[in-house]
Amino acid sequence: MTIFSRGLAVAALFGLGVATSPALGQSRTGAFNEREIEPQTHAFDKAENWTLNFRFKDPRIITVDVPGRGKKIVWYMWYQVYNNTGEPRVFVPDIELKTHDYETVHPDEVMPAVQAEIAKIEDPTGKLHIKNSVTISKEPIPISKKDAYPRVVTGVAIWTDVYDRAPKTNRFSIFVAGLSDAWHQDKPTPDNPNPPIRRKTLQINFQRLGDEIQNDPNAIRWVDNPSWIYRATDIDLTGKAKKDGPIVEPIKEKDDAPPPKESPKKEKTDLRPAVLPKPEEFRTRPSKLP
Repeated sequence: MTIFSRGLAVAALFGLGVATSPALGQSRTGAFNEREIEPQTHAFDKAENWTLNFRFKDPRIITVDVPGRGKKIVWYMWYQVYNNTGEPRVFVPDIELKTHDYETVHPDEVMPAVQAEIAKIEDPTGKLHIKNSVTISKEPIPISKKDAYPRVVTGVAIWTDVYDRAPKTNRFSIFVAGLSDAWHQDKPTPDNPNPPIRRKTLQINFQRLGDEIQNDPNAIRWVDNPSWIYRATDIDLTGKAKKDGPIVEPIKEKDDAPPPKESPKKEKTDLRPAVLPKPEEFRTRPSKLP
């Protein structure tokens, strides 16, 4: 079976929505179970778009004290990004875990106390300076030189509610947006005058062995192949929402102030920002497998 056919077979297994002509990521396994994803060109990409390199370890499960919530079973994924684009790039991660047997969606959480416990496992010497989804965006990802060791920046994605909402899940995907500045909007139609905006997103598929009782920290396995897709987002990437202007809070007048003079009536201007559709995956008809 070819790599392309195998990738489609994995998509069919997980019931995943794949963009038209999905770009299957080139991947390789590095040291300490690290897996590396190379940027791939998608049909929707433009010449000026850039994409960062991504490296990750299979998600792990730990039991840790969560402030205000006691001991909880927490899922996390260690990752690194590096920049071969030739210019410094700001990485603002938007990472979601979606289960395919429970159909639950879990956004990445910023939990400093949990992050500190994870660092004791993944970076006991403190050399990597593991960041979360907020701190990793504070500075641009530096440029890596060709034929030199990449200048990596290390981060962690954390999920504290997977066990609560999908304790027995064994099929899930992690979607990583923010690795690219590429986005696409479908053409409006009479049935859909406001089509969603889609951003280039890395989709990584996993299987989990065991059950909710065992919670083996090493029971999660990556399923080849990763895919670069265009996934719907509610984030405005066009700048159109800004044209309406901000919502201005009215100034409260004093009780003893004289009533304002009546001014000619004017047409009301809607100052509300544009509302984009809820996130949804870009789905197409599955291809026939060999």
